[in-house]
Amino acid sequence: MILDDILARTRVDLAARQARVPAAEVEAAARAQGQARGLASALRRPGRTTCIAEIKRRSPSAGWIREGADVVAIARAYAAAGASALSVLTDEPFFGGSLDDLRRVRAAVDLPILRKDFMVDRYQVAEARAAGADAILLIVSALGDDQMAELLDAAGEHGLDVLVEAHDAGEVERAVRLGAQIIGVNNRDLKTFTMDRDLAARLRPQIPAGRVVVAESGIRDAADVQRMRRAAIDAVLVGETLMRAPDPGAALGALLAANG
Repeated sequence: MILDDILARTRVDLAARQARVPAAEVEAAARAQGQARGLASALRRPGRTTCIAEIKRRSPSAGWIREGADVVAIARAYAAAGASALSVLTDEPFFGGSLDDLRRVRAAVDLPILRKDFMVDRYQVAEARAAGADAILLIVSALGDDQMAELLDAAGEHGLDVLVEAHDAGEVERAVRLGAQIIGVNNRDLKTFTMDRDLAARLRPQIPAGRVVVAESGIRDAADVQRMRRAAIDAVLVGETLMRAPDPGAALGALLAANG
């Protein structure tokens, strides 16, 4: 499965970074960052569905989407077009990203930034904060309950919000039970990369009031955003649609134009 391949490579690359930079050094750099910007508070806007705009050069399912993308220019365009937060892919082998991309985006904009990667170890949580991230992603299908609880605790220690991503009813139940405050429903199955564009709306009733709900993948136009709003979904995470557009900022503006 694709997810298994990604996780195996993630662990190999992580071990190499841990050998180069001791955990104590990364933890110290994370603590030096000060207070993170709140992702949950940025996404809550009663009466409208907000957007986490994503910077993604490639993906395993789509190949190259925007090779050589200027992450700073795109981040500034997203901010100007009304993004509530940004997502930056930091996986290099499968998505063409890096922690340096995140650092450059952090220096360019004031929005909350999500480190989008495959998190399996506390070291990566500290890495994220040290690079300037305000939130991290945890993927339910990639982690056992004990691992998720440990990483949620590590995020709390560094003041990071956590987007906990689920793909089916059982995974949503696990995310809720573990106390996730931001729950993403990915319309794309990371095991097969098949898409069900109505999944987030169908699973929305399982998530208690007071949690922030994010629909991920398959959001193509303003009608999709309006459909998510009618389903009481707080935010959408959009990457490929924007990154394929000639002008990603203009594409985001069009996506949000009729949103409340």
